Amino acid sequence: MAIFQAKLKDQTKDGRKWYFSTYYKGLDGVNRLHRSKKYMTKKEAQEAERKFLLSIDEKINYKNMTFKDLYYAFYDYQNDKVRETTMQTYRDRIKYLELLEKIKLSDLNIKHFELWKKEINKLSLSTTYKNDLFKFIKSILNFGTRWYDLNFTPIYNKMTNFNNPNELKKEMEFFTIEEFKKFISVEKDIVYRPLFETLYFMGLRKGELRGLQWKDIDFNNKIMKIHKQIPSIYGIDNYRLSPLKTQNSNRDLPINDILLKDLKKLYYHCQKFTNFSQEWFVFGNDMPIPKDKIRSRKNKNCKEAGVKQIRIHDFRHSCASFLINYNANITLVAKYLGHSKIDETLNTYSHMYQSRLEDIVNLINKSNIEEKNIDTQIEEIIDTSYEEKNDDDISISL
Repeated sequence: MAIFQAKLKDQTKDGRKWYFSTYYKGLDGVNRLHRSKKYMTKKEAQEAERKFLLSIDEKINYKNMTFKDLYYAFYDYQNDKVRETTMQTYRDRIKYLELLEKIKLSDLNIKHFELWKKEINKLSLSTTYKNDLFKFIKSILNFGTRWYDLNFTPIYNKMTNFNNPNELKKEMEFFTIEEFKKFISVEKDIVYRPLFETLYFMGLRKGELRGLQWKDIDFNNKIMKIHKQIPSIYGIDNYRLSPLKTQNSNRDLPINDILLKDLKKLYYHCQKFTNFSQEWFVFGNDMPIPKDKIRSRKNKNCKEAGVKQIRIHDFRHSCASFLINYNANITLVAKYLGHSKIDETLNTYSHMYQSRLEDIVNLINKSNIEEKNIDTQIEEIIDTSYEEKNDDDISISL
């Protein structure tokens, strides 16, 4: 028993001074230290310790684990292995798993999963997101198999993903270059004009845009260095610079003359401030520009310019469309946008390459025409030979 008496200065105002401190093994097998709250008597602290250890023993009895226990074990295990944005994703998804929480893992079967699918299908979620939840459950079960030797084979092999053949594919929104010209024509602000030009011409993600600092702009070589971001989970008061989505997202992009000119104007403007430094954010100052300000400014400009409303992320799609329409190579488009694989670019923008497919058909048709000409020439030679042969035969007969 590890019962302690707190020093006088650490005792509570009502005289509680006894507490227990003990090590225990968590669901993930890691030893942890637990220090209790303070109790009035030593006996109360001893009883509290006994109940605590009993509760721990019940939890590490894997046969009594619930799906909720397994999820939290998975969450704790991943805490120091994935980014904070991923942990936030785990937290956001837990509300969709409530139906499974109280089920003991020893009782979990395919009927529970099918019932869960039925309830999820009632929600207004895309099929893609539903399948993300499905994969998430499989990840949790895989964790249980690896770390607790739990056997989920009977259910795992029967689990199927979500499928909705009647779901209409959402059309991708983007600005054509003509629409963007209308949009940017109403923007006169020295900050917002280069901001929207950066979104449209450089194809940056919103987090990449907000994380851009003046030290990332090489005016001499006309290069923009995209190597960090401010994830959307952070507000203006607790922002944090984080690595990009993938290693391939790190890229150095050439800056076009239009954007370069407006960035220089903004840079010279910012230099007038006494506390200016290269650590300042390009769009902001010593603090990044708030997300809401970008969105509200975009909405205002769309209305004033008389163009359709698109999301901030759709400026990235607009950039891709712009590049593809001007016959940019798919490999270069993927590199420009910071995609991990060309497949990602093709899967997202394959419909934009429809005109390029028509060009291929035209090439094939042209090739067939040439072959037809050759065939015609051959037929003419054959016909000529046949006529000459017939003339010879006629001569002989005569």
